[in-house]
Amino acid sequence: MDWQDFAVRLASTARELLAEDSVDGTLNKVTHSALHLIEGCTAAGILLLSGGTAKTLAPTEQLVNDSDALQARLGEGPCYDAARTGHPVFRIKDLTEERVRWPAYAPRAKALGVGSMMGFLLYTEDEDLGALNLYSTEPGAFTEDSQTAGWTLAAHAAVAFSSAREHAQMEKAVASRHIIGEAMGILMAAHRLSEPEAFDVLRRYSQENNVKLREVAHLVCERGGLREA
Repeated sequence: MDWQDFAVRLASTARELLAEDSVDGTLNKVTHSALHLIEGCTAAGILLLSGGTAKTLAPTEQLVNDSDALQARLGEGPCYDAARTGHPVFRIKDLTEERVRWPAYAPRAKALGVGSMMGFLLYTEDEDLGALNLYSTEPGAFTEDSQTAGWTLAAHAAVAFSSAREHAQMEKAVASRHIIGEAMGILMAAHRLSEPEAFDVLRRYSQENNVKLREVAHLVCERGGLREA
Protein backbone atom coordinates (compact mmCIF):
# COMPACT_ATOMS: atom_id res chain seq x y z
CA MET A 1 0.00 0.00 0.00
CA ASP A 2 1.19 3.51 -0.80
CA TRP A 3 0.80 5.01 2.68
CA GLN A 4 1.58 8.54 1.54
CA ASP A 5 -1.27 8.41 -0.97
CA PHE A 6 -3.51 6.82 1.65
CA ALA A 7 -2.72 9.59 4.11
CA VAL A 8 -3.67 12.26 1.58
CA ARG A 9 -6.94 10.54 0.70
CA LEU A 10 -7.74 9.88 4.36
CA ALA A 11 -7.15 13.53 5.26
CA SER A 12 -9.59 14.55 2.53
CA THR A 13 -12.12 11.99 3.77
CA ALA A 14 -11.74 13.18 7.37
CA ARG A 15 -12.55 16.75 6.32
CA GLU A 16 -15.59 15.57 4.39
CA LEU A 17 -16.77 13.49 7.36
CA LEU A 18 -16.53 16.44 9.75
CA ALA A 19 -18.38 18.61 7.22
CA GLU A 20 -21.39 16.29 7.44
CA ASP A 21 -23.85 17.59 10.02
CA SER A 22 -26.32 14.71 10.01
CA VAL A 23 -25.84 11.28 11.54
CA ASP A 24 -27.18 9.45 8.48
CA GLY A 25 -24.98 11.50 6.14
CA THR A 26 -21.92 10.79 8.25
CA LEU A 27 -22.52 7.05 8.38
CA ASN A 28 -23.14 6.86 4.64
CA LYS A 29 -19.93 8.79 4.01
CA VAL A 30 -18.03 6.37 6.27
CA THR A 31 -19.17 3.20 4.50
CA HIS A 32 -18.74 4.58 0.98
CA SER A 33 -15.30 5.94 1.88
CA ALA A 34 -14.27 2.42 2.89
CA LEU A 35 -14.81 1.26 -0.69
CA HIS A 36 -12.28 3.78 -1.96
CA LEU A 37 -9.77 3.73 0.88
CA ILE A 38 -9.49 0.06 1.87
CA GLU A 39 -7.88 -2.30 -0.60
CA GLY A 40 -10.04 -5.32 -1.33
CA CYS A 41 -13.24 -3.83 0.12
CA THR A 42 -16.26 -4.39 -2.13
CA ALA A 43 -19.04 -3.71 0.41
CA ALA A 44 -19.39 -2.01 3.78
CA GLY A 45 -22.00 -1.34 6.44
CA ILE A 46 -22.53 -0.59 10.11
CA LEU A 47 -24.26 -3.05 12.42
CA LEU A 48 -25.97 -1.54 15.46
CA LEU A 49 -27.14 -3.63 18.40
CA SER A 50 -29.61 -1.80 20.60
CA GLY A 51 -31.70 -3.48 23.26
CA GLY A 52 -31.04 -6.89 21.75
CA THR A 53 -32.19 -5.76 18.31
CA ALA A 54 -29.84 -5.70 15.32
CA LYS A 55 -30.08 -2.90 12.76
CA THR A 56 -28.05 -2.36 9.58
CA LEU A 57 -27.02 1.23 8.85
CA ALA A 58 -25.58 2.79 5.68
CA PRO A 59 -25.07 -0.45 3.69
CA THR A 60 -23.33 -0.01 0.34
CA GLU A 61 -24.65 -3.30 -1.06
CA GLN A 62 -27.55 -5.69 -0.44
CA LEU A 63 -24.92 -8.23 0.61
CA VAL A 64 -24.43 -6.26 3.84
CA ASN A 65 -28.14 -6.39 4.70
CA ASP A 66 -28.28 -10.10 3.92
CA SER A 67 -25.22 -10.90 6.03
CA ASP A 68 -26.41 -8.89 9.02
CA ALA A 69 -29.89 -10.40 8.83
CA LEU A 70 -28.37 -13.87 8.67
CA GLN A 71 -26.20 -13.25 11.72
CA ALA A 72 -29.12 -11.81 13.68
CA ARG A 73 -31.30 -14.78 12.78
CA LEU A 74 -28.64 -17.34 13.68
CA GLY A 75 -27.32 -15.44 16.69
CA GLU A 76 -23.73 -15.88 15.51
CA GLY A 77 -21.20 -14.41 13.12
CA PRO A 78 -18.17 -12.10 13.20
CA CYS A 79 -20.01 -8.75 12.84
CA TYR A 80 -22.64 -9.77 15.35
CA ASP A 81 -19.99 -10.91 17.84
CA ALA A 82 -17.89 -7.75 17.38
CA ALA A 83 -20.85 -5.46 18.03
CA ARG A 84 -22.26 -7.59 20.85
CA THR A 85 -19.01 -8.13 22.77
CA GLY A 86 -17.31 -4.85 21.96
CA HIS A 87 -14.34 -6.66 20.40
CA PRO A 88 -12.31 -3.86 18.77
CA VAL A 89 -11.25 -5.55 15.51
CA PHE A 90 -11.48 -8.78 13.55
CA ARG A 91 -10.08 -9.92 10.22
CA ILE A 92 -11.14 -13.12 8.45
CA LYS A 93 -8.90 -14.12 5.59
CA ASP A 94 -11.11 -16.90 4.27
CA LEU A 95 -14.66 -17.49 5.47
CA THR A 96 -14.52 -21.17 4.49
CA GLU A 97 -11.99 -21.69 7.31
CA GLU A 98 -14.35 -20.36 10.00
CA ARG A 99 -16.77 -23.27 10.33
CA VAL A 100 -15.62 -23.96 13.88
CA ARG A 101 -16.35 -20.50 15.28
CA TRP A 102 -19.51 -19.92 13.23
CA PRO A 103 -20.69 -23.29 11.93
CA ALA A 104 -24.13 -22.06 10.90
CA TYR A 105 -23.13 -18.64 9.56
CA ALA A 106 -19.94 -19.41 7.59
CA PRO A 107 -21.38 -21.71 4.87
CA ARG A 108 -24.48 -19.56 4.43
CA ALA A 109 -22.41 -16.37 4.15
CA LYS A 110 -20.18 -18.07 1.60
CA ALA A 111 -23.30 -18.84 -0.40
CA LEU A 112 -24.20 -15.12 -0.27
CA GLY A 113 -20.88 -14.34 -1.92
CA VAL A 114 -18.76 -13.36 1.10
CA GLY A 115 -15.11 -14.34 0.71
CA SER A 116 -13.36 -12.38 3.47
CA MET A 117 -14.33 -9.83 6.11
CA MET A 118 -13.03 -7.23 8.54
CA GLY A 119 -14.77 -5.38 11.34
CA PHE A 120 -13.98 -2.53 13.72
CA LEU A 121 -15.79 -1.34 16.83
CA LEU A 122 -17.10 2.09 15.87
CA TYR A 123 -18.74 3.49 18.99
CA THR A 124 -20.44 2.66 22.24
CA GLU A 125 -23.23 4.63 23.90
CA ASP A 126 -25.06 3.34 26.94
CA GLU A 127 -26.04 -0.21 25.92
CA ASP A 128 -25.82 0.39 22.17
CA LEU A 129 -22.86 -1.11 20.30
CA GLY A 130 -21.88 -0.58 16.70
CA ALA A 131 -19.29 -2.03 14.35
CA LEU A 132 -18.02 -0.92 10.95
CA ASN A 133 -17.91 -4.07 8.83
CA LEU A 134 -16.06 -4.50 5.53
CA TYR A 135 -16.63 -7.28 3.01
CA SER A 136 -14.88 -8.72 0.00
CA THR A 137 -16.21 -11.27 -2.43
CA GLU A 138 -12.71 -12.76 -2.67
CA PRO A 139 -10.92 -14.88 -0.04
CA GLY A 140 -7.65 -13.37 1.21
CA ALA A 141 -8.58 -9.87 0.04
CA PHE A 142 -7.69 -8.15 3.32
CA THR A 143 -4.07 -7.86 4.44
CA GLU A 144 -2.33 -6.46 7.50
CA ASP A 145 -2.16 -3.13 5.64
CA SER A 146 -5.89 -3.32 4.97
CA GLN A 147 -6.53 -3.87 8.66
CA THR A 148 -4.36 -0.90 9.64
CA ALA A 149 -6.10 1.29 7.07
CA GLY A 150 -9.52 0.13 8.23
CA TRP A 151 -8.71 0.79 11.87
CA THR A 152 -7.52 4.30 10.99
CA LEU A 153 -10.71 5.01 9.05
CA ALA A 154 -12.81 3.69 11.94
CA ALA A 155 -11.03 6.04 14.36
CA HIS A 156 -11.82 9.06 12.17
CA ALA A 157 -15.35 7.77 11.68
CA ALA A 158 -15.91 7.59 15.45
CA VAL A 159 -14.85 11.24 15.85
CA ALA A 160 -17.04 12.37 12.95
CA PHE A 161 -19.99 10.36 14.21
CA SER A 162 -19.68 11.89 17.68
CA SER A 163 -19.57 15.37 16.16
CA ALA A 164 -22.63 14.72 13.98
CA ARG A 165 -24.53 13.25 16.91
CA GLU A 166 -23.76 16.29 19.07
CA HIS A 167 -24.88 18.58 16.23
CA ALA A 168 -28.14 16.65 15.87
CA GLN A 169 -28.73 16.78 19.63
CA MET A 170 -28.06 20.52 19.65
CA GLU A 171 -30.52 21.08 16.80
CA LYS A 172 -33.11 19.01 18.64
CA ALA A 173 -32.54 20.99 21.83
CA VAL A 174 -32.93 24.30 20.00
CA ALA A 175 -36.12 23.06 18.34
CA SER A 176 -37.42 21.90 21.73
CA ARG A 177 -36.75 25.27 23.33
CA HIS A 178 -38.52 26.99 20.43
CA ILE A 179 -41.66 24.86 20.61
CA ILE A 180 -41.76 25.10 24.44
CA GLY A 181 -41.45 28.88 24.21
CA GLU A 182 -44.26 29.00 21.66
CA ALA A 183 -46.50 26.86 23.88
CA MET A 184 -45.77 29.06 26.89
CA GLY A 185 -46.74 32.11 24.85
CA ILE A 186 -50.08 30.51 23.94
CA LEU A 187 -50.82 29.69 27.58
CA MET A 188 -49.78 33.13 28.78
CA ALA A 189 -52.04 34.85 26.26
CA ALA A 190 -55.00 32.52 26.75
CA HIS A 191 -54.98 32.39 30.54
CA ARG A 192 -53.12 35.58 31.52
CA LEU A 193 -50.32 33.62 33.09
CA SER A 194 -46.80 34.77 33.87
CA GLU A 195 -43.88 33.04 32.17
CA PRO A 196 -43.05 30.90 35.25
CA GLU A 197 -46.73 30.00 35.65
CA ALA A 198 -47.04 28.94 32.00
CA PHE A 199 -43.95 26.77 32.28
CA ASP A 200 -45.28 25.24 35.49
CA VAL A 201 -48.49 24.26 33.67
CA LEU A 202 -46.44 22.45 31.00
CA ARG A 203 -44.20 20.80 33.57
CA ARG A 204 -47.11 19.65 35.74
CA TYR A 205 -49.00 18.19 32.76
CA SER A 206 -45.81 16.41 31.65
CA GLN A 207 -45.25 14.82 35.05
CA GLU A 208 -48.88 13.88 35.74
CA ASN A 209 -49.41 12.30 32.31
CA ASN A 210 -45.91 10.84 31.87
CA VAL A 211 -45.44 12.74 28.59
CA LYS A 212 -42.23 14.45 27.54
CA LEU A 213 -42.24 18.22 27.93
CA ARG A 214 -41.60 18.76 24.23
CA GLU A 215 -44.59 16.58 23.34
CA VAL A 216 -46.78 18.56 25.74
CA ALA A 217 -45.65 21.76 24.03
CA HIS A 218 -46.55 20.30 20.62
CA LEU A 219 -49.97 19.44 22.04
CA VAL A 220 -50.52 23.01 23.21
CA CYS A 221 -49.50 24.43 19.82
CA GLU A 222 -51.80 22.02 17.97
CA ARG A 223 -54.84 22.50 20.28
CA GLY A 224 -54.29 26.09 21.32
CA GLY A 225 -54.06 25.15 24.98
CA LEU A 226 -54.53 22.49 27.66
CA ARG A 227 -57.69 21.77 29.55
CA GLU A 228 -55.69 21.76 32.80
CA ALA A 229 -54.50 25.31 32.20
